Amino acid sequence: MSITIRPASVADGQAIYELVNAYARQGLMLSLSQSAVYQAIRDFVVAEEEGQIQGCGALQITWGDLGEIRSLAVADGWQGRGIGRRIAGCLLEEARQLGLPRVFALTYQRPFFLRLDFQAIEKESLPQKIWADCVDCIKFPNCDEEAVIIYLEEA
Repeated sequence: MSITIRPASVADGQAIYELVNAYARQGLMLSLSQSAVYQAIRDFVVAEEEGQIQGCGALQITWGDLGEIRSLAVADGWQGRGIGRRIAGCLLEEARQLGLPRVFALTYQRPFFLRLDFQAIEKESLPQKIWADCVDCIKFPNCDEEAVIIYLEEA
């Protein structure tokens, strides 16, 4: 397996959209519109193998001291090979380079993030996220995602 993790390009937008929304249809993550994918394309990294996108994830800056891992997905049949861990690691390294001391995720896959040294927290401890994004979400105020956070070493 020769998976490469690299910054996403505009050409990857459709594959990211399809991957994320395949899981959204199963209730395993929130959906993204094509417009949202292209607007955030610079936030994404992809896992590519022989020209095919097998995973994706994004780092969004939420506040001066806070980032969010979003839309982390690995294609069916590719889970369990460390791809999600590599994508998350790449995003966390970018957060360190940017000087972000904290990174959180809202997820249905809390055990995955706990294995990466994230800690479970209450969503209410993330007011920047709630008032920036959550209030516009179809699931607000009855969100069933779980919040996790990691405190990074000094950048």
